[in-house]
Amino acid sequence: MTKMIAPDVEWSGLLAQARSAFPEAFDSGGHALNLIAGEWSHPGNGKHFLSPVDGTELGLYPMIDLDTALRAVSAAAEEFDTWSRVDLDTRRTRVLACLDGLRQHRDLIARLLIWEIGKPWSQACVDVDRCISGVEWYLEHIPSMMQWRKPLGLISNIASWNYPLSVLVHAMLVQVLAGNPVIAKTPSDGGLYALTVSLAIARRAGLPVSLVSGSGGQLSEALVRNPDIACLAFVGGKTNGRDIASSLYDRNKRYMLEMEGVNAYGIWQFSDWDSLSKQLKRGFDYGKQRCTAYVRLVVQRQLFPQFLEMYLPVLKSLRFGNPTLVDQPGDPLPTLDFGPMINSRKVEELRVMYSEAIGSGAVSLYEGHFDEAMFLPNQDISAYIAPASVFNLPRNCRLHHNEPFGPIDSVVVVDRVEELIAEMNISNGSLVSSIASDNKRLAQQIASEIRAFKVGINTIRSRGDRDEVFGGIGQSWRGCFVGGKYLVESVTIGAPGERLMGNFPDYTLMPDAR
Repeated sequence: MTKMIAPDVEWSGLLAQARSAFPEAFDSGGHALNLIAGEWSHPGNGKHFLSPVDGTELGLYPMIDLDTALRAVSAAAEEFDTWSRVDLDTRRTRVLACLDGLRQHRDLIARLLIWEIGKPWSQACVDVDRCISGVEWYLEHIPSMMQWRKPLGLISNIASWNYPLSVLVHAMLVQVLAGNPVIAKTPSDGGLYALTVSLAIARRAGLPVSLVSGSGGQLSEALVRNPDIACLAFVGGKTNGRDIASSLYDRNKRYMLEMEGVNAYGIWQFSDWDSLSKQLKRGFDYGKQRCTAYVRLVVQRQLFPQFLEMYLPVLKSLRFGNPTLVDQPGDPLPTLDFGPMINSRKVEELRVMYSEAIGSGAVSLYEGHFDEAMFLPNQDISAYIAPASVFNLPRNCRLHHNEPFGPIDSVVVVDRVEELIAEMNISNGSLVSSIASDNKRLAQQIASEIRAFKVGINTIRSRGDRDEVFGGIGQSWRGCFVGGKYLVESVTIGAPGERLMGNFPDYTLMPDAR
């Protein structure tokens, strides 16, 4: 039976729903606008926006120039005086109203995410739900967090495309709750419509939010170095993050720069393979397109046969394909581990990294294959890649030192604990890592020597929010740590001489929060 796109996720219908619910956010041609000075305007120069799902053109990014961005930042900064004087109870009421709107339009936002960034339905829903539940937690705890603290000023948000709601919108709503106006740049590769709907809801609730689209390089002067910006929150790649860190080095500006590292799972004196198999399979959610994905597996040599017996079936069990397809109308959307990568350029980058590794002497442990039943006949599949795993990576390969940000694992065998630690620390700092071991005492000893901000023992770690601090070590982070009270502290002013917890240019880690 030939599959079909589920009628309730047809793009034209979703776009019509969004335009009908939020007409102010679209021009007469149905194209999304920028949110500047409290008004939806400035269609800019349209940049074609193709879906990774099947190449469908979704619309045009409303790309603005630097002068327009500077005016947008200036207008957003002017909202600080008024918003910072709004009492906390009123701010809480308005943020709560925004969450009510997000709940009402939750399914629409999740379906938009399927097309925009290729998330399977269940994972798209989680992105929206975690945003809502996370901000709810802050609504409950914000009175104690804001005690003796004052708002900081305009917060600029530049984030990657992979978690538009649970990372970007979540952070913006907490920053607003703390008394700050906020401005965000739409990620260049996805999230335009989900963010347009979400921030239209926020603006209707009376929140001082702004949204602009444009080239990151061109708008940097407005969104990064601009003196009207009191704090920059950045989530993205190490190259851009390093450039931003350098540009802010001698400026009196708060910042949180979350970058990538090679997150590793070390396996030593271990036997609970069933538990580990479940963790590794779950780790392939969204094709490992996230900064906390575990992409490097470091295994004690004598455990390697048992490891392979567990690991290869995990890889073979992964389901990927077009996340919009059903057999007939009314069927639920497919349960997939992942859909497409964010675009075909990312697929080509992954294939080059993989080919380079194999050509340099790495051994292919596994190469997945496409199941034609998971796609429409003749559909564009250029943004899809099958899972793969390589063994014995040469050190001169990019895959050895860099996070692939895709479903390609590397496996390393070691003979001594010292080797295990060295191989897990290959990227000079990461966000998360884990140790699988039956010997809890040894695992804790190893964990203390791993250069990851969060280290799990027999469990994977994630970004987290709410009451758990999050940050990075080494090259994976610069600036204030976030999560729980630290997210609020990063965008507010406390007592004179206060030292914020973070990873700053002098490489001082204040105090260890693991």
